[in-house]
Amino acid sequence: MRFSIDPWDVDYGSSADRLGVEPSTAAVVVDLERAEHAWSPIAPPPSRADGAVLFVDGVRRIDAHIWIDDADGETHPGLCATFAAGAVRCERRAEVVEARVERGMFSAAPGASDVTTRLGAYPARMAAGSDPEQLMLAVHERMTRVEVAIAEAAASNNDVDLIVIDGPLRGRQHLPRTVGFIKSHAVRYLPDDLHRLVARLAPGERTPVFTIGSDWSRHAWYLRLPTVDTAHWAGIVRCECSADLTPEAAVAVATDTAARLGRFASEPHKDTRAPQNLVPIGGLERELRRRLGDQQLLYRALREAAAGARGG
Repeated sequence: MRFSIDPWDVDYGSSADRLGVEPSTAAVVVDLERAEHAWSPIAPPPSRADGAVLFVDGVRRIDAHIWIDDADGETHPGLCATFAAGAVRCERRAEVVEARVERGMFSAAPGASDVTTRLGAYPARMAAGSDPEQLMLAVHERMTRVEVAIAEAAASNNDVDLIVIDGPLRGRQHLPRTVGFIKSHAVRYLPDDLHRLVARLAPGERTPVFTIGSDWSRHAWYLRLPTVDTAHWAGIVRCECSADLTPEAAVAVATDTAARLGRFASEPHKDTRAPQNLVPIGGLERELRRRLGDQQLLYRALREAAAGARGG
């Protein structure tokens, strides 16, 4: 029996989660860079591009699940969460240049208000609904706002050649010199024959650029990062850039990512999501989590605040 092992830590699922099970319903244009019959792996540029690259990412943590009693005696669920976003600039060395930490109490309860503890406040943030998924989405959306603000500030600085957003580009398509960096793959965008081509990419190679059109549009391409394990989709990432770019400009961005991103790939002995969890992003995540504060102390402070609110 022949088989291969997905190199990712099992706690993160698979780097190719449910790959091929859920074909995308988005309209895809595959002949942006090359005609469909001419698709083949594209080798990286012969020389590595230099210049500053900025990586932007965020982290979030649930400090407590809460229940809110309204004036009518109804009970509504909520989340008290801490989240942070930041940026690390890489040129001759890596440096965290921005880090912002915020907290919030997320609920759909009509009478929701700020939760104040001895360690700080959790401002009330309304969620679209009370389902756990809707509450988590509200946390994620708030964190994304902070990421966007950081990326916008970085984009105004012309000495940054490339901005890499960890995750989809959605909501940040307006930013210049910016790509979304997607590490795992839940849907299949390409026709079957082109989809199989992705698994044949050698380290450093990318696919031609194609366009994805759904409720939002973007140019995209697949890239295999340097990795010792080339089984299946190991080391494969999908990059996205704004659909407002001309085909020539999108191809230039794709070529730039193939030239730059390989040197930031992580290694298995350092990161259980190697090579996709790029070294600067992994380091930024650790720094942001450190700044979230002690979870047990915050939980204790929230329990004290809840007891005080109930008069007990």
